[in-house]
Amino acid sequence: MIKVVTIDTVCELLQKHGFKPFILDLLKNLREDFAAWDSFHKIPRPAAHSPNGVIELMPIWNDELYSYKYVNGHPANTQKGKLNVVALGQLCDMNTGYPLMFSEMTLLTALRTAAMAALAAQLLARKNSKTLAVIGTGAQSEFQVLAHHAALGIDTVRYVDLDQQAMQKFAHNLDDKGLKLIACRTIDEAIEGADIIVTLTAAKKEQHVLQDQQIKAGVHINAFGGDSPGKTELDPKILTHAKVVVEFFEQSHIEGEIQHFPLAQAKKIVYAELAEIVSGQKPGRTNDTEITVFDSVGFAIEDFAILRLVYRLCEQYGLGELTNLIPDIKDPKDLFGILVPSPNLLGEG
Repeated sequence: MIKVVTIDTVCELLQKHGFKPFILDLLKNLREDFAAWDSFHKIPRPAAHSPNGVIELMPIWNDELYSYKYVNGHPANTQKGKLNVVALGQLCDMNTGYPLMFSEMTLLTALRTAAMAALAAQLLARKNSKTLAVIGTGAQSEFQVLAHHAALGIDTVRYVDLDQQAMQKFAHNLDDKGLKLIACRTIDEAIEGADIIVTLTAAKKEQHVLQDQQIKAGVHINAFGGDSPGKTELDPKILTHAKVVVEFFEQSHIEGEIQHFPLAQAKKIVYAELAEIVSGQKPGRTNDTEITVFDSVGFAIEDFAILRLVYRLCEQYGLGELTNLIPDIKDPKDLFGILVPSPNLLGEG
């Protein structure tokens, strides 16, 4: 039997466990898994590109567990009433090869992405950062705000989007969360006085959402919208004098902000992979004036971390439906025997 986790299951889980405790538990899992970076088998995700978007498969495994996620990115979907990003995932036992859980991952991807941004900010933003600037108020934005609030105590949010309806949606969803929300008309206005800037734009093209001259000393940038070849958000000049951190260099150079640079130059620009900072091999922020950038494209270890958390919590709360997607038979050599009670299935009788 395999546990199936639906959208309703995730919503019930968050109700029972609480949003903030879930984020904090997820941050703990992320730190544990990034600290064990060398124990994982890692590959850049295979991607199937089309003019409208991309479909990706994200596998990763260690000696105990295997996980993968199927995920897309189709920015034009929102014009058709469909999500830009949808995802499904699976967690498996490496010792037997048996699936343990099949799960929705559209919500879980939003949650783990937000937790990753919060983790990066814990390591790279100035201590006592309180003001977050959000550039792009689409489907990911509220998760990002609440994760930064839970992990760092962010209390002021300045936000901007080209879509006024998206800004209104954002304000409505966060209205009762104890945050000071400041709607802005321009990016310059939104980033004024911000300790942390998170970019969440979806357009599949090279953009300069943030220009080099706009970035002030001491700011931390969570760059999350650039996540495929030809899709970026930052003026490349920013990266040349910032402390740049990535998840997995091999994948980030294909998909992240550092794709602007030839391999040798990109290696010089990147200060560290996040695992090096989590494990203490390299320090994160070392002073209050340096500019730091987390060039995130999303990596499979993050899905691994949230899938194992959801599996544990579903076991704890008795959630998720057990279903027979895997044959349960007395004689493992008699798979054909499953059909015997139904001879008509074989076109007989």
